[in-house]
Amino acid sequence: MQYRTLGSSGVEVSEVGFGAWVVGTDWWGDRTDEEDREMLRYAFEQGITYFDTGDVYGHGESEEIVGEALSEVREEVTIGTKVGYDFYNNPQAGHGELPKEITPEWIREATERSLDRLETDYVDVLQLHNANAAEVDEDVLETLESLKEEGLCESIGWALGPSIGWIAEGKTAIAEGFDSLQFVWNAFEQVPARPFLEEIERLDAETSLIPRVPHSSGLLNEQVTPETEFEEGDHRAYRPTEWYETGFEKVEAIRFLERDGERTLGQASIQWLLAHAPVATVTPTFRSRADIDEWAAAPETPPLSSEELERVEALYADNFGIEGEDGMDSLRSSVGGEDIEAAGVDRGAAH
Repeated sequence: MQYRTLGSSGVEVSEVGFGAWVVGTDWWGDRTDEEDREMLRYAFEQGITYFDTGDVYGHGESEEIVGEALSEVREEVTIGTKVGYDFYNNPQAGHGELPKEITPEWIREATERSLDRLETDYVDVLQLHNANAAEVDEDVLETLESLKEEGLCESIGWALGPSIGWIAEGKTAIAEGFDSLQFVWNAFEQVPARPFLEEIERLDAETSLIPRVPHSSGLLNEQVTPETEFEEGDHRAYRPTEWYETGFEKVEAIRFLERDGERTLGQASIQWLLAHAPVATVTPTFRSRADIDEWAAAPETPPLSSEELERVEALYADNFGIEGEDGMDSLRSSVGGEDIEAAGVDRGAAH
């Protein structure tokens, strides 16, 4: 495992992080709390030190499990959480989005509650969860800075979802000097990453990027194939059938990234993201120990060559040779990872 730093914060993260939206929820397989704790500890043993959770995941349960599992190694790990949804005062309403609270008072209260569940005095990365740009005013920014000065958090981030919005939000985060910016990004879905990369370069900004859904909901690790039948409740079923059919064609076009015995397609997909300098950590959705074994080892596999990177760029520009789309990501119909859970379903929650 290799390690990078978030922005100018000094907060160190492993190049492969653990997306803890799988913990305390059942959208990625139904496990017991003890099985979740064991998976978190196993990830740490494999060199993963960045663990990304959120208060709304499992309505607090994810944070509790993360806190319990990592309590003995707290000073050796980096924990990120997210605040911004009011699940305390609102019942679950189907798949609809829970009410958001992006106010100074709520951010402080939610952060303090998160710290209690995480069994810690501080969180390394405090992220606004799916906040709209208009909601993040000077008072909110001052509150975040105060929490940092008080030692309740070490760095400030912003986690984005397409159902909420992200172009204006991401550019605002970069302009305001947020330490990190999290969003869906992979070789097939390169918007909004491209505008963000351009903005970071234009402003010479130090905001680090945290890609999630690096395997495009199972396509780039081939856990979803034409033969796959989704179980009831599997979040990946919310992608349209047509999206997957197109994706299977793209997988064949990009298969050249595999190196037999040296690098799997799933590992290459992580290496592709790590080849972008602003990326600090990539957070796959681990469902098993086998996933951890493979993807945690990605930084040790051969990095992508300049020729391979150029070939991916050319394929993307040509829409991977597929006709009938607009030449860009099918973001209108794409649902990335936790974004389908903007409200939280059962024990689940928004990414």
